[in-house]
Amino acid sequence: MDFECIIYEKAEGIATIKLNRPRVMNAMNKQLWLDFQAALEDVRNDAEIKALIITGEGRAFSTGADLKESKNRSLEDYRDYLSELQEASRKIIRFEKPTIAAVNGYALGSGYELALACDIRIAAEDAQIGSPEARVTSSVTGGAMRLIQDLIGPGKAKELLFTAENIDGKEAERIGLVNKAVPADRLMDEARDMAGKITKNSGFSIKMIKKGLRMAQGEISLEALMDYEIEGCLACVSTKERQASLNDFEDRKKNI
Repeated sequence: MDFECIIYEKAEGIATIKLNRPRVMNAMNKQLWLDFQAALEDVRNDAEIKALIITGEGRAFSTGADLKESKNRSLEDYRDYLSELQEASRKIIRFEKPTIAAVNGYALGSGYELALACDIRIAAEDAQIGSPEARVTSSVTGGAMRLIQDLIGPGKAKELLFTAENIDGKEAERIGLVNKAVPADRLMDEARDMAGKITKNSGFSIKMIKKGLRMAQGEISLEALMDYEIEGCLACVSTKERQASLNDFEDRKKNI
């Protein structure tokens, strides 16, 4: 598949979407979001793909919205752009397959928010992560008002959003904004290693777990969640791969 604003690759059960506007540090325009959603749909429909990595080409993950493009937008055009952005974020948040953000270089604004929407974030130690919206008289999108608080709590979230200051990958790891910070030259290796560990497990199980985790974040009551957990577990143990998984587990135990 050919795209204007992303590079899309698949290998060994792992898909990679690389944001590809390096001359503007992967600043986001409407076409990028359209390309991104088309690639997501392909990942969703490809039964061979069990994990997705999202990263950026060149010196940045993404510096967020393309401000040069947005300066002359009408409010109607801006609403249209934001609708595409929000739809892409919804698809990532609700995506059935595991998503990993490999955060290289700058991850600012809606670029940073895209990383927040992923299941797992691995950052380069020297990455620069932040929300400059208050500095440019804008506001956060992509579900970030909830996602960032879920990760680091309301107090720290307000500090980062109100000051509009950047933090590096090491600090992001320290406060729990990313799962892991690694040297920049190891970033994609670490992301692929994490994705490889995921692909060894049951895709159906992960699908059910992901859905339950999202429900547990407050969309339903604890009682309804626990009812879902029963049904989710029964759905998993009813699959054809269940017995093979048990046999593999028993074989591994014998070799411990």
